[in-house]
Amino acid sequence: MPSSADYRPARRVEGKPRVFVTRRLLSETEARMAELFDVTLNAEDRPLTRDELVAAMQSAHVLVPTVTDQIDADLIAQAGPQLGLVANFGAGTEHIDLSAARARKIIVTNTPGVFTDDTADMAIALIISVARRLNHGGRTLRAGKWEGWAPSTMLGHRLAGKTLAILGMGRIGQAVAYRARAFGLNVAYHNRHRLPEALETMFGARFEPDLDTLVAEADILTLHCPATPETHHIIDARRLALMKPHAYLVNTARGQLVEEEALIAALVEGRIGGAGLDVFEHEPQVDARLLAHHNVAILPHMGSATFEGRLASGDKVVANIRFWADGHRPPDQVLEGLV
Repeated sequence: MPSSADYRPARRVEGKPRVFVTRRLLSETEARMAELFDVTLNAEDRPLTRDELVAAMQSAHVLVPTVTDQIDADLIAQAGPQLGLVANFGAGTEHIDLSAARARKIIVTNTPGVFTDDTADMAIALIISVARRLNHGGRTLRAGKWEGWAPSTMLGHRLAGKTLAILGMGRIGQAVAYRARAFGLNVAYHNRHRLPEALETMFGARFEPDLDTLVAEADILTLHCPATPETHHIIDARRLALMKPHAYLVNTARGQLVEEEALIAALVEGRIGGAGLDVFEHEPQVDARLLAHHNVAILPHMGSATFEGRLASGDKVVANIRFWADGHRPPDQVLEGLV
């Protein structure tokens, strides 16, 4: 494991650090950055091209990227010698090559914890939406096809008594488990490490060490693990085939966790009950078959989209830059191997 000395800034920045922000942030955050730093903002709020990212990394002391920016080893190799900090806006850092950054003695920070409740709320919203067919009902109504109440139409499933299977029991998974108790759901989870017994008791959660068993027993499977080489397509065609025919898959984490083509096949063939999706394997492109399916509740990556969360994330970015520029270790430094 790397020592803390490997991550300490080499020098204090004299004057205002040059900061480059790759996407538009809340006006309050941008105003604070303009006050404290020599900042370049993205007024157009469009994803930068690779050449634009290279130019930014060759001139700035600090790069502030988001999940839409792939900061790979090749980009980091082209960074100027002055670049000392990549202050990511968001908790996930799978889009940043941490090993390459460490080799260049570039510190990477993130903004952990600020979107936990927001993403957990969205997961619960999608669980309710897909189980009760809210998306289907809304479409029917807007299309002018509703013919009035009937006792055998638009039937979904109640949540109480169903098994909610949580894959990934970090901050967000735990927040989902906490909320699930209010709906009478039985919670089971799979995680790299089992939670302490006290937490399992508090959440009413049961640990399942075998992921295949968890998938097979789930009435609702919700994903809350990071995107890594180990979790890429962790829900693939084989595991989708293990799911109950009435079960639902909910993903508010990363699109790469699910083999999307296999999911579409399972939906079209009626081998699972439906899906609630806030993220997609090839976003912003979304397969038309997902958009058209009657029981796919679908959202455009909105899990963290609250004013409160985005403002708190911006505050953390500003704090991390200030600590680094003053020659101190930033509070939210990401250590390779600990994410």
